[in-house]
Amino acid sequence: MSEKPDKRQMRSAARLYAVQALFQMEVSGQTVESVVREFETHRFGAVYEDGEMAEGDVDLFRKLVADAVNWQARIDQMTDRALVAKWPIDRIDPTLRALFRGAGAELVQSATPPKVVITEYVDIAKAFFPDGKEARFVNAVLDHMAHELHPDGL
Repeated sequence: MSEKPDKRQMRSAARLYAVQALFQMEVSGQTVESVVREFETHRFGAVYEDGEMAEGDVDLFRKLVADAVNWQARIDQMTDRALVAKWPIDRIDPTLRALFRGAGAELVQSATPPKVVITEYVDIAKAFFPDGKEARFVNAVLDHMAHELHPDGL
């Protein structure tokens, strides 16, 4: 029998699920409601051949997905300002777009310290891109976004 995950693990899982849901919405064209329902019904705590999926903080998951959608234009503009001019957000990998939108939602609409948000989403980038330079790229972009939102310091 597995141990009940702690609050931090559940929040980390919710962030990962939010990035996956945002990616799925973009590539499939599904609505927020249908993707959230699918994740809550079929993904949270599901067991697969390679092991059990982490139980996530459902409230945080819902908030991140909703805020990412509600604030998408602002988040995408901040992301564009953090990227090199030749690489606007619509030219980057859709997984990274979803990651920036999830992190951006948390940076814009959350009391979570920006350093925690950055660390959490850099870890998600490492999970999706274990052999790449994406984690450093994510760190740089999110650091830029956090400084834009919190110019008096992180």
